[in-house]
Amino acid sequence: MSPTSAAAEQDTRSATRDDLPGWYPGWAQQIADLYFSRTTSVFVLHGNTYDLVPLNDVSAPGKADFGTIPDFLAEQLFGRWDLVLHYDLGRGLRVFAGRNEKRLKDMVALATRRIGDLSTVKNDPGVVFTLLDLFVRETIMSAPEKQLSCAVIVSHASYLFPMGEPGHLSASASGTAVTLLNWATSSHVKSLEMAFVLIDERRTDISDRITGNPYVATIEVALPTEAERLAFLKDVAESNERWTKAIDYTPEQLASLSAGMSLNDLSVLIKSALDGRQRLDSKLFRDMKKRLIERQCQGLLEFIEPKWKLDTVIGHEAAKQRLRDDAALLSRGIFDCVPMGYLLSGPVGTGKSFLATCAAGEIGIPCVMLKNFRSKYVGETEGNLERVLSVLRAMGPVMVVIDEADAALGDRDSDGDAGTSSRVFGMIATQMGDTRFRGKIVWMLLTARPDLLPIDIKRQGRAEVHIPLFYPFEDDELTKMFVMLAKKLGTTLDPQDVPVVPQKGMLSGADVEGIVGRAWRKSLLAGATSITGDALKDVLSQFLPSTQGLEKELQETAAIIECTDREFLPEQIVERMEKAGGRGALQERLTGLKQLVAAM
Repeated sequence: MSPTSAAAEQDTRSATRDDLPGWYPGWAQQIADLYFSRTTSVFVLHGNTYDLVPLNDVSAPGKADFGTIPDFLAEQLFGRWDLVLHYDLGRGLRVFAGRNEKRLKDMVALATRRIGDLSTVKNDPGVVFTLLDLFVRETIMSAPEKQLSCAVIVSHASYLFPMGEPGHLSASASGTAVTLLNWATSSHVKSLEMAFVLIDERRTDISDRITGNPYVATIEVALPTEAERLAFLKDVAESNERWTKAIDYTPEQLASLSAGMSLNDLSVLIKSALDGRQRLDSKLFRDMKKRLIERQCQGLLEFIEPKWKLDTVIGHEAAKQRLRDDAALLSRGIFDCVPMGYLLSGPVGTGKSFLATCAAGEIGIPCVMLKNFRSKYVGETEGNLERVLSVLRAMGPVMVVIDEADAALGDRDSDGDAGTSSRVFGMIATQMGDTRFRGKIVWMLLTARPDLLPIDIKRQGRAEVHIPLFYPFEDDELTKMFVMLAKKLGTTLDPQDVPVVPQKGMLSGADVEGIVGRAWRKSLLAGATSITGDALKDVLSQFLPSTQGLEKELQETAAIIECTDREFLPEQIVERMEKAGGRGALQERLTGLKQLVAAM
């Protein structure tokens, strides 16, 4: 490892973990911690590995330098080592010194003496790793004063060590993997100044025989911090006089707003504006950020722009008050009392999705919908989810809405898919329970069947607040819903023209919208310019609610049982629960309903 400044002049073999500068990114510090503890010499870097990273202290005065991860490794972490080698299938094995030409020449001469002329080495993984293995063994057997400090960096590692069963890989690919594992497990290698770093964007694309080996350290490279984004933007702003003419934001404002974006994405955004294509105002920034992050997540996240707040939601007063209170705590930066997540349950058509997006609008944070991330290809599902979670961790604060959560999240005990569902469930459950992100990632799980969700997800510390939603029971609530949905359809309805609704507690929002639409049609045919009371009364008298009575009762009963706060239950529901004999009796009824529905 390479200490810098005054400490950099000492011999690399006498360096310690404390000699490393504090500005190193987290992933580099993890490598240093594990290396100096002598627990491993093989590291796998995954995540935001193709982005730019700082090559010096971005908080120090002066210009901030940025480069690739191999640049950082060669110039900083292994900057005082005798030899740094870089290998990928495109360019073959070569000596690598970052931007230091003199050091590059010295290392080329050293590599030629100790390994051979690398320019003549055939670009074949089997040949390259055989050559490296000979060098490693020779270094082990050399006298201490002749032993070299050497780092080997392998980019695009999944092309060398792809996911797959050993019996299905070629003999050359299997042999290369075994060579790497031999280095990882060798106590002799760990006693030397020697390290091997594999770099790839997706950990799941690399053979789990390597990433799952206890002697191999797997480390995620996170998206850039706000300080790193600010240093990058300041460099661009200071070097381009067109900044104020082309961009509505200061570097400080843009650094704060660009959470979840890579430096490469920021570069595209800024250059597009500075080249005069289009001024970077608030609308363009929102659209570009949405598009860039969705592309970064390969379409697995969909941005939702909330147009309304909780005042728009009709009914559900207790639920709205709880969400308003939590929004106020979040806006004040008080995270300890804010739930990790919410579970919205209830029959279909009760407005779960609408309430969730309005809650995001009330809080004033970005809202994303987690789309289907499952794939038919082995390992790709986990890789997709890994990418999404990495972006969410960098974006915070953000609300994550998962619709049909019982189907999307899977189960720890799922089988029949080579364990993919159980691994996906474990990844999401772990992230949901990580209290470091309390108030930064707010989970909103939506389902009509909360009884199908595993208890691991529903427990306190994950989806903590369970809010049941029901069809409207009150005349005033129904009246407001009729009037609002008439406005949505582009017409008007006088509240006094809404008759008493005989189907209280039986009409979903979709049912009400359908009734209003039919009344509007009937009014138009009669020559009216708005919905008339007679037309609405006539439609209501003929409307027949859904006949799925058992399924609706099943969904309502499950929502009642899952409720975590009595204040969320309407009086009519409380009376029904007490009449049935309490939650215990409802649990028995739920079991019976499941059997009846299954037999239908």
